[in-house]
Amino acid sequence: MTDMKIGNFNINNESPVFIIAELSANHNGRLEIALETVRAAKRAGANCIKLQTYTADTITLNVNSEDFQINDTIWSGQTLYNLYKEAYTPWEWHDEIMKLAKEEGLECFSSPFDISSVDFLETLNVPAYKIASFEITDIPLIEYVASKQKPIIISTGIATLEDIQLAIEACKSVGNEQIILLKCTSSYPAPIEEANLTMIEEYSKQFNVYSGLSDHTMGSLAPLVATSLGAKVIEKHFILDRNIGGPDASFSMNEGEFKEMVSQVRIAEKSIGKVDFTITKKQENSRKFSRSLYVSDIINKGDIITKNNIRSVRPGYSLHPKYLNEILGKKSLRTMQVGDRITLNDFE
Repeated sequence: MTDMKIGNFNINNESPVFIIAELSANHNGRLEIALETVRAAKRAGANCIKLQTYTADTITLNVNSEDFQINDTIWSGQTLYNLYKEAYTPWEWHDEIMKLAKEEGLECFSSPFDISSVDFLETLNVPAYKIASFEITDIPLIEYVASKQKPIIISTGIATLEDIQLAIEACKSVGNEQIILLKCTSSYPAPIEEANLTMIEEYSKQFNVYSGLSDHTMGSLAPLVATSLGAKVIEKHFILDRNIGGPDASFSMNEGEFKEMVSQVRIAEKSIGKVDFTITKKQENSRKFSRSLYVSDIINKGDIITKNNIRSVRPGYSLHPKYLNEILGKKSLRTMQVGDRITLNDFE
């Protein structure tokens, strides 16, 4: 996999995890809350603040029939149209939010939900695009987004294997191989037992792409496990204060929780390391506590070496224990006292 760049952030096999704070509907219809959320995301250690670009009319129809009613979720009892009318981020806010993100040193991009939103985001020169889980089947949209030749991050919350294959083929058909697949469970909040994080490694291996996690579980456990499994991107819904309410408040992290997650992810990254059989200076120093062969009973010149007068003990300054069988039965060439170090040249 080749290096990928999202704004000023490089993504490669050695790079740190790219951590996205998802604003979503967590502005509760107030621009000042959206702007303060950007500042809070920076304070919490995020690399990026992500938006969603749609209106109720671009994402669904204003219809009240059964097909358009929401059931069996935290939004049950609403129509799709009314939910999205409440949750959308006004397009006229985007420019101000993105300018503030840049001032704060955050990357900022969005999930488009139709062609018009892609065209709008192009005017803002976004550095990447995100395809939401429920849009993974919209192949024409994915092709259009990919045609902009920017990194494209795709969530897989409802995806079958065929859905993923078709989405990747759509990107590659327009010459875009800057693809990141995010394991996602489209349940709000998602039960931890349904996270199935092993797919992060599988996505990377099977599709030769960078992979990561779009997480709707509660807490930091899933992001930490994802980091250990090689995730290069982690996305979490972010809110100033769950008490402000809104459609996504119940499964969003506040600033303190997000900051703690970022800290734990960064520590987890340090613990992973890389494949390397050399040992550190500290480990080398600690080898003195390993085993080696020492004289355990007085040995006179000419004595035969047995397990009674040579033993493998701590510390590790003397002859390596692998030579024990080689010197057993040999004659000593010198007199040695208990605790003396030995070498192969001491025997014949």
